[in-house]
Amino acid sequence: MREFLEPFILAFIPIFVAVDAIGNIPLFISLAEDLNKKQKHKIIIDSVTTATVVAILFMLIGKWVLRLIGITIPDFQIAGGALLFIIAARLLLPGAQKVFLANGHDKDVGVFPLGTPLITGPAVLTTTLMMVDTFGMTPTLVSLVLNMFIVWITLVKADSIMRVLGSSGTRAFAKIMYILLGAIAVMMIRRGITGIFLK
Repeated sequence: MREFLEPFILAFIPIFVAVDAIGNIPLFISLAEDLNKKQKHKIIIDSVTTATVVAILFMLIGKWVLRLIGITIPDFQIAGGALLFIIAARLLLPGAQKVFLANGHDKDVGVFPLGTPLITGPAVLTTTLMMVDTFGMTPTLVSLVLNMFIVWITLVKADSIMRVLGSSGTRAFAKIMYILLGAIAVMMIRRGITGIFLK
């Protein structure tokens, strides 16, 4: 049983860190302020649907696209790891935050910027593709869908979570996630370099 569950758990954790469901709560609240319950519900559905579809599409055709343009998996691991590390480092800097380009009155705010790039951005796309290569399609797909379900729950309960954690607690949790994301980035670079030398 443990051997069966292990790839699912190992695929779930990096995707959970990359998605950063808790860290997106303050952004969602900012984007959806002054909207009624029905409008907020539509934003949540739009954002989770968009994030899931984009991630699954990239997971299915990402490797084909890479092969088409002559990029190997080790190349992608190194480049993706470097990108993740830069993202993590920038988010850890004092005063750094995820930037959004729309306000809460935009009818498509659930699609952009919340669905992508805030929920499913470069970190999620890169991590997902790496998990497919490492643990296979089924564990990665199950882990991705489960993470998107968690995102849906956190957005639905965003106000309650913010009351429990507070803005400081939410920021602290997000910072821990960014440190883990940086560690995952280093692991991806290490595997990419190893893959090149083992060819």
